[in-house]
Amino acid sequence: MDEQKMKSGSWWGRRSRRGKLLVIAIAVGIFIVALGLGLGLGLGLNNGSGGDNSESSTTPASPLPTAPTNGSVYQPPVNSTWQIVLLKSINVPDGASSVVPDVGIFDIDLFLTPKSTIDTLHNLGKKVICYFSAGSYEPDRPDSNQFKASDQGKGLKGWPGEKWLNLNSDNVRSIMTSRINLAAQKGCDAIDPDNMDAYDNDNGIGMTQTDSINFIGWMSNQTQSLRMGLGLKNAAAIIPSVLPAVQFSVQEQCVQFSECDKYSPFIKSGKPVFHIEYPSEVKSNFASNFCKNDGPANGSYEFSTVIKNFNLDGWIEQCNGATSTTPT
Repeated sequence: MDEQKMKSGSWWGRRSRRGKLLVIAIAVGIFIVALGLGLGLGLGLNNGSGGDNSESSTTPASPLPTAPTNGSVYQPPVNSTWQIVLLKSINVPDGASSVVPDVGIFDIDLFLTPKSTIDTLHNLGKKVICYFSAGSYEPDRPDSNQFKASDQGKGLKGWPGEKWLNLNSDNVRSIMTSRINLAAQKGCDAIDPDNMDAYDNDNGIGMTQTDSINFIGWMSNQTQSLRMGLGLKNAAAIIPSVLPAVQFSVQEQCVQFSECDKYSPFIKSGKPVFHIEYPSEVKSNFASNFCKNDGPANGSYEFSTVIKNFNLDGWIEQCNGATSTTPT
């Protein structure tokens, strides 16, 4: 009977003490491995779908449109002559027979400039680029009250009241659509949208290079549909990404900061660089470098360089030494 009980007893009961210890050790090991796998899977899922993601507001990059080559969109040539006046509207009377200076292109403020001035410039054989800030809120524009507080980030250093904008905001894009349409209605040949480099500043709303690239691609679709050209203002870091979608560069102070070579891809692509330098921002003996092609100006060959007052009033000096003042 006792022998029969031993044979018919439980599996565990028939194990030796050493065998039992071995089984316990194996079971503990399996449990630890399983626990580790479970935690790892959980953490992986959390990292993929939750947690603090600083890029969560960034729209993924989308393909940029390529500018048409059939002449349907205004493409200024390399070496174009130009003037930029943003402080006030330029004064060109209806029926004027000339304008000062006698250059091919005028970059002027979208809001300050009446359509009649643009019409007169066209009658004089000039092209018109219309400036507005697409990447910042300005408190004194006619549509400033349309921006929401949530659209705005930190202030732009040196520009009181001006704030960086969320380029992904539907409201911001709606306002910019209206501005682009206004440019078309006034007869602008192209637009010069400023402050596309929030990514390079403490903008306070997480704007990245990807956001700027996407926004420029969106603007390019808008301007192409209206047969207008589109410029890139400064923003050297994103030139390789957006060059196919824009028609020209408006560049400030590349000689001052020895970075003109970053903008030379425009020239190589047959697109002009409208280049501005400000004597007031450098030592007097440095200004002689502004119109060179070497030293601090290395890479600026065939740039359309002008020398301006920092407030962008009517005064201009060209690289041939000629100075003039456009009436405002």
